[in-house]
Amino acid sequence: MPEYKRTAPQTPVVRDGSERQTSLPTQEREIIDYSLRTIRCLIADLCEQHKGGHPGGAMGMAAIGIALWKYCMNYSPSDPQYFNRDRFVLSNGQLKSYHSTRPDSTCPGHPEIEIDGVEVTTGPLGQGVANAVGLAMATKHLGSVYNKPGFPLVNNMTWCMIGDACLQEGVALEAIQLAGHWQLNNLVIIYDNNQITCDGSVDICNTEDVNAKMRACGWDVLQVEDGCYDVESIVSALNHARSSKEKPTFINVKTIIGIGSKVAGDAKAHGTAFGTEDVANIKIKFGLNPEESFIVSDKVYNFFREAVGRGKTLEVKWRYLLDAYSQEYPDLHREFTLRVKGKMTGDWSEIIPPKEHFPTTPTASRKSAGLCCNPLASKLQNLMVGTADLTTSVNMAWEGKIDFQRPGLQTECGINGDYTGRYIHWGVREHAMAAISNGLAAFNKGTILPITSSFFMFYIYAAPAVRMGALQGLQQIHIATHDSIGTGEDGPTHQPIALPALYRAMPNILYIRPCDSEETAGAFFAAFRATSTPTIISLSRQNLEQYPKYSSRDGVQRGAYTFLEESQADVTLIGVGAEMVFAVRTRDTLREHFNIKARVVSFPCQRLFEQQSIEYKRQVLQYQSGIPRVVIEAYAVNGWERYAEAGFSMSTFGHSLPGAAAYKYFGFNEQIISPEVAKLVGEVRKHGIESLRGEFRDLNPIHHL
Repeated sequence: MPEYKRTAPQTPVVRDGSERQTSLPTQEREIIDYSLRTIRCLIADLCEQHKGGHPGGAMGMAAIGIALWKYCMNYSPSDPQYFNRDRFVLSNGQLKSYHSTRPDSTCPGHPEIEIDGVEVTTGPLGQGVANAVGLAMATKHLGSVYNKPGFPLVNNMTWCMIGDACLQEGVALEAIQLAGHWQLNNLVIIYDNNQITCDGSVDICNTEDVNAKMRACGWDVLQVEDGCYDVESIVSALNHARSSKEKPTFINVKTIIGIGSKVAGDAKAHGTAFGTEDVANIKIKFGLNPEESFIVSDKVYNFFREAVGRGKTLEVKWRYLLDAYSQEYPDLHREFTLRVKGKMTGDWSEIIPPKEHFPTTPTASRKSAGLCCNPLASKLQNLMVGTADLTTSVNMAWEGKIDFQRPGLQTECGINGDYTGRYIHWGVREHAMAAISNGLAAFNKGTILPITSSFFMFYIYAAPAVRMGALQGLQQIHIATHDSIGTGEDGPTHQPIALPALYRAMPNILYIRPCDSEETAGAFFAAFRATSTPTIISLSRQNLEQYPKYSSRDGVQRGAYTFLEESQADVTLIGVGAEMVFAVRTRDTLREHFNIKARVVSFPCQRLFEQQSIEYKRQVLQYQSGIPRVVIEAYAVNGWERYAEAGFSMSTFGHSLPGAAAYKYFGFNEQIISPEVAKLVGEVRKHGIESLRGEFRDLNPIHHL
């Protein structure tokens, strides 16, 4: 078994690959030992100060930290955004050690992307593993597109620290499988193997052979037996990983949680401060003064300070390299520079087709999305588009695409590619698809715009990662097709009812549900302009009526707009997405059979509407008109109470019927909707609009258990 077990100190290798010395001199070993003791006591002090935090894991990982930040990582303290820096992800993010009561603290409860030096926000375990895979993918892709012989513009490593719990999360395994399949040899996972989680020892729920699992997923596996003190062996393992030619590397580092404390090796060391007495004992054990707190000597600062000069040297060398590259490859240099600045490689607004280029016959909005996205993807190098095994259903594959794939792979089906590719086959891994895309987007904001795609219902699998993207302000576009009971025969398992309420409520998400091709174009305009916000574009499987006379891409970007106006209207009908057809038909039926005038509002995005002025919102919804507003949408009605007095909606799961039959089964038919709206209008005429205040009405008379 080729595990990386060291019996003698190995040669520590510095970042440029040259040997620094045959072994660490005694003096340097002494400062490493002193730094370890200082760092561990500092962690204990920090957590004790705030009477909380996660001291145990941080103390156990201190030697790994020294190996990385002192000896192995390429980074520049003077410029944390240096483009070709190594990326570091703390997936076991709660092990950051402590929290502060200050809202502007640079050490919040978990690592947060807004802080210099933090690449991604972590905390929900396993997410960081997938983020790291995305960061490593970005390097592979950019390097394959722009690197030339003698010009390694993008060749950084991604280092990801994990704990026992990260390996238990499904999203981590999904991402690990993909990294092994793609042979991301620039990715290293460092496993803080202390065999402890919150409830106790890991073996109460997990007894697998982790190393064997990682090998089976296509990873090299190294092992360090003494991860608490043997910095030299950790450095050697890390440098060995950097030199890997074909596979990502998993380094299994055995540590002791809470080392030095009276609860060392126990779950009690995980998530609480040690207490005053034990903190004093820790300092005595490590040879420091128990009466002093927060002591970091100049000796320790100086030990790490040389990283500043080394980082500046890296920056200067890279700038010289980039200047020389501009002379040899001026066109590529111009494109690369745009992407480093986070800018698109072309004018996306001129690529989205104009209204007159869209079909006027009924068209599924998933096809409309393809009409918008495919030319964007073919012309903009920033876009990386992928699907969770649904290429033929989501219409995101453009002519001439190249797949992101490990070079040389010859698949049975003949679908191959290389690292230059921008079309990603995620497999049936919706959670990892979204979480890895967070890493792609975080590599350097704007350099890569990830676009994912799947059935809308399966974005419930992806929801934790979509939320993390929103929390971090990472621009992504999620193409969510088959978005209603109109999906039909796939049945209630595939028919989303409550999921829109989740995404409409989720902060910093644009959930946009267009009614036709023109509105779909508007959704892409809004998504491209939302440079610090993820967007979900919710799309139909079934054909939708097209409304070129009324639909407006500009209106979509304002969240809601007047679709069909009517002077002296008796009711406002709010049509949404695929159900717009029922609003329009109900309007006609109300006029013909009930002598009721209805105006129609299209309302594709609540969050965009909330960003508009109060004057605009009053103009569209006519709050003070004295007429009722009725929303028509085949989803749970939650959230529409802010905008309407009544709704024709869903209160149960869907049913296994063809799409048109499913709509009829649940009452979505103008012959059923119109009489209910007429009753409501009659009540308002008799008693006034105030009679409805606080009584949001469910107008759908058809309820199936």
